[in-house]
Parts: sequence; C-alpha cells; structure tokens
Amino acid sequence: MKHVIIIGAGGHGAEIDEYILFNQQHAEGYNFEVIGFLDDNPDNYARYQLSAPLLGDVKKHNIISGCSYIIAIASLGYRRQFVEHFLEQGAAFVSMIHQTACISASATIGSGVVIGPHVNIGPNVSVGDFTLLNSRCSMGHDTIVGRFNIITPNVCFSGFTKVGHGNLFGINSSTIPGTTVGNGNQIAAGMVLDKDVGDDSVVFYRYKERVIAVPKADENIISSHEESAS
Repeated sequence: MKHVIIIGAGGHGAEIDEYILFNQQHAEGYNFEVIGFLDDNPDNYARYQLSAPLLGDVKKHNIISGCSYIIAIASLGYRRQFVEHFLEQGAAFVSMIHQTACISASATIGSGVVIGPHVNIGPNVSVGDFTLLNSRCSMGHDTIVGRFNIITPNVCFSGFTKVGHGNLFGINSSTIPGTTVGNGNQIAAGMVLDKDVGDDSVVFYRYKERVIAVPKADENIISSHEESAS
C-alpha cells in the first residue's frame, strides 16, 4: 500500500481525495491510500468530508519518510512554491491518474501530475511535471505541455500544440493545431487561441458586441451597440 499525503485540503484536495477513492473501487490492484491532508487554513478542511485527518500546516510540516505527496493547490504561484519547498526537504511526489482517463501508450507523463476524470491524452503527447489536467481535458496528438501548468475542465489542445511552463488555461479554452504558448500566461475561459502567445500575458476578450436593428415610426433604422465585458 502506498501511503499518500495531499498538500491542500480545499476544493481541489477534495476532488483528488474522491479520485483516489474512485480508483480504489474501480481499478484492480490500485494501492494508493490517503493518510492525511496539509493546509494552513483549517476552515478549508472543515468544509469537506475528507477521507483522512488534517495533519497540520503546509509550511510547518516535516516530511514523513515512506510517504508520497500529491500537490492539490490550484494556484500557480503557491503550487510551484510549495512543491519546490517539499522537494528541497526530500519529499517524494507521485502522479494521480483517474481510472476513466484515456491515455495513449505513446504518451509520457511527468512526476507529480494530476489527471482528472475523462481526460483524453493522444499519441506522442508529453505532459510535464506537476501539471494539472482537470476533468474532460483533451490533449491532441503530438502536443507538448511543460511543467506546473493548470489546465482547467474542458480545455482542448489541438494536435502539435506546444505549451511552456506555469500557464493557466481557463475553462473551455482551446488551441488550433500547431499553436505555441510560452511561459507564465493566463488564458481566459472560452478563449480560442488562433495565434501564438509569448510569455507573461493575459489573453481575454475585452468586449463582446451585439448589433440590434430597431425599426422606428419614421422608418429609420437605428443601430444600438451593447457592450459587455467578458
């Protein structure tokens, strides 16, 4: 049995806890067992019905020999900060892959990766260390994803997409084939990337415009523009 400690007892930690419980019930020979959670805010732990006790603060935790760790903090800055701190202390991280994920035999998955339910990872895809692929993501063939990325639900990368490190992709965002995204970017929900993105950018729709034709008594047509922030 592999004893696992989850770093983060909030919503993402609760999801990973349930992923592991699901795998225990449906994956023959699955040997992960959660023995505890770490979180600096006890209110996070109290909000959910988690399968194991709160072991204490993240920052004050002393690495437990023989245990493996899973990062469950869905914040780019804190995620990398805590992982690097734990690695310096000698922690061993494991990847958590939901039983319902469909992963090509030719794909490569790094260390400390979390792959949620119904994720599709195609041929020759590479997923870097400590990247989160949330529910129903799709990684098209020959896609390369770097380290410490947060890919939220329903994101779709078309074939030959290249993604660097430390990016956040919002829900339902996607790429066209062959798109390259650099490092440290935030891609808003619903965005379709049809051109390359450099580094440290925020990509979003500033306005959405709708034109309405309103007939008047004098038969003039007046166009009104409704603008709303994305």
